[in-house]
Amino acid sequence: MKKITLKLSEEIEIEGPTAIEEKFPNMAAIISELLKYIFVIAGLTLFVLLIIGGFGLLTSGGSPDKIKAAQGKITSAVIGFVIIFISYWLMRILEIVFGISILG
Repeated sequence: MKKITLKLSEEIEIEGPTAIEEKFPNMAAIISELLKYIFVIAGLTLFVLLIIGGFGLLTSGGSPDKIKAAQGKITSAVIGFVIIFISYWLMRILEIVFGISILG
C-alpha cells in the first residue's frame, strides 16, 4: 500500500488517507457499506409516501382525481416496498450461497 506524506514543517506531518484505504480497499466495500443506509432511506421514503398518500386519500373530499392521485402514491409506495424487500432477501440468499459478506 502506498503511503502519502505531506510535510509542512518539522513539527507538522500529514499522512495520506490510509485509514480510508484500510476500511474500503475496493469499490465493493464502499457499495456494501452504502447498501445498509440505502435500505434505511428506502424504508423511510416508503413510510413518508404511505403517509402522504393516506392523507391525500382522507382529504380528497370525494374528488375522483384526488382519490386516483392518492391511490397512485400508495400503489407506488407498495411496489417500491416489494422491490426493496425482494432485493434485500436476494442479497441475503447470495451471501449464503456464495459465502460472501454483502451487508456486513
